[in-house]
Amino acid sequence: MDVILLERVEKLGAIGDVVSVKNGFARNYLLPNKKALRANEANKKVFEANRAHIEADNANRRGEAETASKGIEGKTLTLIRQASNTGQLYGSVSARDLAEILAEDGAKVAKNQIILDKPIKTIGVSKVKVQLHPEVSVTIKVNVARSPEEAELQSQGVDVMAQMFERDEAGFTEDYDPNAEPGEIAAETPTETAEEPATEA
Repeated sequence: MDVILLERVEKLGAIGDVVSVKNGFARNYLLPNKKALRANEANKKVFEANRAHIEADNANRRGEAETASKGIEGKTLTLIRQASNTGQLYGSVSARDLAEILAEDGAKVAKNQIILDKPIKTIGVSKVKVQLHPEVSVTIKVNVARSPEEAELQSQGVDVMAQMFERDEAGFTEDYDPNAEPGEIAAETPTETAEEPATEA
């Protein structure tokens, strides 16, 4: 289906571009969200008549998004969650969770503006894209940890999970004592057996 874009759509085009897209993408996403019009003669005339207004409106929204982005760009959100020893969360962190935390911090971000391919299900620091406008996006960091101390370590670039595995391995080697009794018995036995035949002869 050919459509006229009413706003910039990533990987498709800019305002006013006539692009060919799959029917389902147009019907389920572009048209209902008023991101595009069907590319027929009547709509082309309507678009051209309103082009100046559409572009001015887009410029206003872009300006607002750029202002809002300054308060969000590079921000780190810290979430304390319960997780297993392997770092798997009991539950997950979704776009809604992040939108709520940003809202508490005074930033107006809708959950559909947070581009999260899949929910965060492990502890660690992730980079998440926030699309405030089709032409304005920023990146935030999401630091998910089991305790404030762990979050602090992760914010300094420490891989908490890797450290934990190293500690487990170190603990295993410490428990093994080369001077344990079985070794001593094994060392004594040959000397005793060597002495016995000598006394008999």
